[in-house]
Amino acid sequence: MLESTRAWLARRIAPKEPVQKRRFDGARIDRLASEWSTETRGINEELRSDLNRLRQRCRVLVNNNDYARKFRAMCAANIVGPSGIRLQARSADMRSGQVIPDRLANMAIESAWDEWSRACDVSGRVGLRELMESLVGALPSDGEFLVRMVRGASAGNKFRFALQAIDVERIDTLYNQPATRTQNAIIMGIEVDAVRRPLAVHLFASHPNDGVWTNRERIRVPASEILHVYRSDRPEQMRGVPWMAPGVLSLHHLSKFDLAALLAAEHGANLLGFFQTPDGIAPIGAEEGGEQITVSQPGTYDVLPPGVTFASHDSKYPSDSYGAFHKAHLQRIASGWGIAYHSLANDLENVNFSSIRSGTLEERDRWSADQEWLISSFMRPVFLEWLRMSLLAGAIAMPNGSTLPAAKYDKFARHQWQPRRWDWVDPKSDVEASILKVKAGLVAPQDVASAMGYDFEDVLTSIKAAQDMANELGVRLTAYDSTPGAQSPQPQDTGA
Repeated sequence: MLESTRAWLARRIAPKEPVQKRRFDGARIDRLASEWSTETRGINEELRSDLNRLRQRCRVLVNNNDYARKFRAMCAANIVGPSGIRLQARSADMRSGQVIPDRLANMAIESAWDEWSRACDVSGRVGLRELMESLVGALPSDGEFLVRMVRGASAGNKFRFALQAIDVERIDTLYNQPATRTQNAIIMGIEVDAVRRPLAVHLFASHPNDGVWTNRERIRVPASEILHVYRSDRPEQMRGVPWMAPGVLSLHHLSKFDLAALLAAEHGANLLGFFQTPDGIAPIGAEEGGEQITVSQPGTYDVLPPGVTFASHDSKYPSDSYGAFHKAHLQRIASGWGIAYHSLANDLENVNFSSIRSGTLEERDRWSADQEWLISSFMRPVFLEWLRMSLLAGAIAMPNGSTLPAAKYDKFARHQWQPRRWDWVDPKSDVEASILKVKAGLVAPQDVASAMGYDFEDVLTSIKAAQDMANELGVRLTAYDSTPGAQSPQPQDTGA
């Protein structure tokens, strides 16, 4: 009984082992993560204090840094492309249960769109492709763009519709007010309703820092007159974040490091020599001067004054580790921007076929997603409003001179967009694979043509025109002999 009592008391007074709790290591609070901020703030509150400064710094990098400038050019070249995003009208009629394309109307719409696109800016000097290149090129540094839709006689063209690009710095980011019974809430210059639907944009009358034209008077522009385009990273976000934001600090310091390394290498390349004499007078044959040594030029020999000695400094640059260090940081920046390192740095030194194919295809997926976003947020609303104003103005005419009726707006509004596409990494293998997919019935020829950046109907029309021209001139086009998908139908035997 005594032993049992002792054992019971030992269990009661023994120190208990700490209870192990399951936790996320990333949320632990210890000395290694004490400086890791865990403050919870809304996306608009974060942007309210940082957006203007972040945009200004990104613009400085785009103006002065090679890689930032390259990223801007990559966005414009891959999203907009050399020919822009082309319109493909798809008006059609229902006849006997079949959809019959209205080719005359489609040709008239596309022709009118091309005419308007050559000078779509309200000034009449900027085309649509150039305008889009400027707007998309600003996304790396701005993260958003503003375009005002000018309607009526103010547009200055027969379509009664024009576009006006506005610098996003004219949005008063610091203009914020809560909602009351008599006024709507304003978040960083964007007026919203109770469900945060944009109602208007509050702009400065002119750029807030534009010399003698500076004007900080605010004007209210209704949302129906303006397109404020940006990508939302988080719900309830009201302003766009510069696309360069993830790597802007690293790129800034890398640029400073590059400059320091370049200057160090330059000084290291200057092989300097000095004459030392007891009286500080240059010996015979030496260059004149030498009273005070401040700057020495390559290929010159200076004389040190009496009592002055020279202590050499050997620069460590160019260093063998410089290239690997620079590449590692540039890879991080490219990853943050969602592009391939070899594209940003023009570095194809150690790239093989498999790696460049993998990186290129992943990057193209990103560009394709950006194209679809731009089409849905900018191209489609611009086209629909242009079509409405053009039909009302009677500015879209068919070859016989008759104009398209505004009453059939819904019919004429059907359309598609063909953004730029890219050549295959391995053209021969990829084309053969596409032909096999068509033969197996897995894809349609239209899908293959669209993936290559072509409209299938335009391709067939061009082929037919080429064959007609060849037959007229008595030339045989052997390229279409026994080619899958491009053969003319054979006449059927009627038995006569």
